[in-house]
Amino acid sequence: MNASPIRLRCVALPTAQARAYQRGAPDANGQPPERHTSRADGLPCRHCLAEVAAGHPYLILSHRPFPAPQPYAESGPIFLHAQACERHPESGGLPAMFRRWANLLVRGYGHDDRIVYGTGHVVAVGQLEATAASLLADPQVAYLHLRSATNNCYQCRVERAA
Repeated sequence: MNASPIRLRCVALPTAQARAYQRGAPDANGQPPERHTSRADGLPCRHCLAEVAAGHPYLILSHRPFPAPQPYAESGPIFLHAQACERHPESGGLPAMFRRWANLLVRGYGHDDRIVYGTGHVVAVGQLEATAASLLADPQVAYLHLRSATNNCYQCRVERAA
């Protein structure tokens, strides 16, 4: 590992993209987002990186967190508050909602947006920051995805902080 620690930043869904989905823009499958009401806390919004509270409206949609289609550019379901919410600050560190989870899947991607083999790990949340910093110390790894350890759903992107 490098002599100086690697600082991390969690990058949430961009606000322009969140607002477009909230206005009904088509998702990665070309369909409008589905609107529902949360029955319980625990649905992670990919824009504010906080849970949608019980009784609040939310959207389910297919999202592809990559710049273009290619074999490694997975699409999958995400949740989003139905109304505007504040984007998680990139300097905000690990989102509080993740600290309540047991594990997350961490996977590294190269500068070509393809998986860097050997970087995928299910990690205990208490080890997440150390694991992410270790993976990002590899110059082949451009960024990481944090994903659900049980369902593989995309949560957010993690990069080296400037």
